Amino acid sequence: MFTIRRLAVVLVLMWGAAVAPGAAAQTITIKFSHVVAPDTPKGKAAEKFRQLAEVATKGRVKVEIYPNSQLYRDGDELEALQRGAVHMLAPSVSKFGPLGVRDFEVFDLPYLFPSAEAVYRVIDGEIGQRLFAKLEPRGIKGLAYWDNGFKQISANRPLRKVADFRAAKVRVQSSKVLSATFRKLGAIPQVMAFSEVYTALQQGVVDGQENSTSNFYTQKMHEVQKHLTLSDHGFLVYAVIVNRKFWEGLPADLRKALEGAMQEATRYERAIAAKENTDALALVRAAGTTQVHQLTPAERAEWRAALLPVYAEFESTIGRDLIQAIGAVTAAAEQGRAKK
Repeated sequence: MFTIRRLAVVLVLMWGAAVAPGAAAQTITIKFSHVVAPDTPKGKAAEKFRQLAEVATKGRVKVEIYPNSQLYRDGDELEALQRGAVHMLAPSVSKFGPLGVRDFEVFDLPYLFPSAEAVYRVIDGEIGQRLFAKLEPRGIKGLAYWDNGFKQISANRPLRKVADFRAAKVRVQSSKVLSATFRKLGAIPQVMAFSEVYTALQQGVVDGQENSTSNFYTQKMHEVQKHLTLSDHGFLVYAVIVNRKFWEGLPADLRKALEGAMQEATRYERAIAAKENTDALALVRAAGTTQVHQLTPAERAEWRAALLPVYAEFESTIGRDLIQAIGAVTAAAEQGRAKK
């Protein structure tokens, strides 16, 4: 009996010695999933955040990154985040419309932004924070806005005039504004997960797509698209988001450290985004498989005129006040640029 009691005491002491310090030093794992390649601005920024977060928390937080839709595709990742199957995402803000937060579709309006500086002024200010607040009732916390520059359009035919779009099947994200945009050009929008686009282009399921040159090149779309039009018709904005319950359950000191790491990763991402897209365009040209077209001022004016009705169509769902507020911020940003 003595032996059994002694053994029990020893076991209890061993368990206490092992568990108490272990609980205090338990490593927290953040699963960070995204749908693009590791060598894109988003992919590189995710890796940068991983490094910064692990240093800032002295190893108390480990970030696992899953690029290229390894865990979840476009249509699945937000639901996975809400149920806690993954902790962090960086989706295009176009994904929030189907979630019921239609305000974010303002970023899909064609030719809304004349420069990256205008975009940053909007997303870094009161408007960006107000939009993030609309995600919280859905169990999502916004941490930062990233970007991948202006979007261009590719196809297996030249797309210069509006008439060139007639009956072309163009892949778009799940955004009613994007679908309406291409219908106004005479195309047939096809909603499709990003991970499926290359194969769809290769097999002729769709004729073309819109994206940044970085995504176009890293997904090897230049292998299956003969023409790329530099249209700058939209700007690709990402939102770095986390599961709200998971985030609020973290110790306050860890949240502060992770916020600092995210701020630094965001500065890094924005610093490389423009260069990555410029470099990708040069690589597309060098590959020699895709002819690159630059719109003339007259061609661009024709596109803008054809797409202007999209604003009136979505004014009531997005909100006239929001559109006008972004217009005012953008105008101020451009005035500031002009004075430099």
